[in-house]
Amino acid sequence: MSGFDPHWLALREPADHAARNARVLGACAEYLSGRDIVDVVDLGCGAGSNLRALAPRLPNRQCWRLVDNDAVLLDAARQALIAWADAYDSHGDHLSLRRGALRIDVRFENVDLARRLDPALGVKADLVTAAALFDLTSERWMREFCDRLAAMRAPLYAALTYDGLETWTPSHAADADVRAAFHAHQARDKGFGPGAGPHAARALHSMLEAASFDVRTGRSDWRLDARDDALVAMLADGVAAACRETRLLSANVIDDWRAARRGANATIGHIDLFATPP
Repeated sequence: MSGFDPHWLALREPADHAARNARVLGACAEYLSGRDIVDVVDLGCGAGSNLRALAPRLPNRQCWRLVDNDAVLLDAARQALIAWADAYDSHGDHLSLRRGALRIDVRFENVDLARRLDPALGVKADLVTAAALFDLTSERWMREFCDRLAAMRAPLYAALTYDGLETWTPSHAADADVRAAFHAHQARDKGFGPGAGPHAARALHSMLEAASFDVRTGRSDWRLDARDDALVAMLADGVAAACRETRLLSANVIDDWRAARRGANATIGHIDLFATPP
């Protein structure tokens, strides 16, 4: 899986945090409440946004393993977490953070999830979590992941899985064609096999239920307006670049669509999921 631009991840973080489904997040927090300490594995952690969103809802003592195949993003996560914390202590691949009453030990692990899933998951976790990951993976990989999760008897909190919903205001004549080309690009291999793309949330839900997990889901759509102009512009640039790679649309159509998206409002669909083992 190729890395993501740390600037893009920083730009989308406020929208990601605002979009999280409160009911699904609350179910995760309730499941882990009352524990003295929780061990969390964050897969495809990027710049650490998932920790910053979830940690305030968990018990005060936490141990996190942040796993990503991109060393640049792991370094960005370290720096962003240091800035987020009230105080910190750094030692090798470990970081000890204090933020309010929270005491969080963090370990950074550079692991290719597509090829080394077992080492990434480890042998024990009170919670496995990931944000904006599963639409990049394949159904085959998700099936292997669900089998491993069931063997661990670990719960999963998966946030912000893209589900294909896109609504732009004002509309553009090429919206449907651009969305179809973008979905075709999502189906390409991102390192895990043919991408599940907008079908990932439904597939993951079905696989977990087949493994007898109790699964709760809720919408976590981005709702972007004039306050999010920089994010909207970068989103449109990324979609346009992906469409160009597919060669399914002419450059003129893509350029016209991209220009029309400047200053537009957008709803981008995501699904949050929390699943507990039998």
